[in-house]
Amino acid sequence: MTDTTANLAAKLEERFSNELINCVIDRDEVTLVLPAEHLLSVCKVLRDDEQFAFSQLSDVCGVDYSAYGQVDWSTHETTSTGFSRGRQAADQAQDADAVSETTDSNQRYAVVYHMLSIKHNIRLRVRCFLADEYPRIHSVTEIWSSADWFEREAFDLFGILFDGHPDLRRLLTDYGFIGHPFRKDFPLEGNVEVRYDPDKKRVVYQPVTITNRVLVPRVIRDDNRFFTPQEEQNDA
Repeated sequence: MTDTTANLAAKLEERFSNELINCVIDRDEVTLVLPAEHLLSVCKVLRDDEQFAFSQLSDVCGVDYSAYGQVDWSTHETTSTGFSRGRQAADQAQDADAVSETTDSNQRYAVVYHMLSIKHNIRLRVRCFLADEYPRIHSVTEIWSSADWFEREAFDLFGILFDGHPDLRRLLTDYGFIGHPFRKDFPLEGNVEVRYDPDKKRVVYQPVTITNRVLVPRVIRDDNRFFTPQEEQNDA
């Protein structure tokens, strides 16, 4: 951890002691966790206060924590006789630390803001957790105009509503698309597909025909490329 990062974290904790939930330093990066209702007031200070001067908003993204800490398969270390990836069903119980990170089991979604202070040459991450049902937060487009398309993307893919956004429309999915593809409960293959109908002479929607399958790690055993000469002789 550098002195610059430590100084930034100390200033943030002092300035926003009444607003923040947590201030974390990890891999020499600062993450500020805020309640959604304090986002606008804090972001205005982060932009305008000279000790912070975060004039640039680099990115805004959504996160779905509903399956955080869970894995379908665990991969084990390689063996001397080949690249063996054992398959073992993971424990479905979430890690206690992962759950506690949201501070509330009802806070499934989060919006993450990545900021850059050109003046001080340092970056900051701000995160706000949102409720499971009807996640919504105030738009920061009035502070950083670059948030416009970022917030539209998060709305399109996660269904997060940004109050006060000047033009909150879908950005990446098709017209009339139903659902939000980056939610963990959205089917990987989707619900509908499109094709051109030569009889109707137009593009039509139909139920998806892709078969859902779960890919499992490939297991390769007794690969002679990994044998030592002595092992090859013994096998012979």
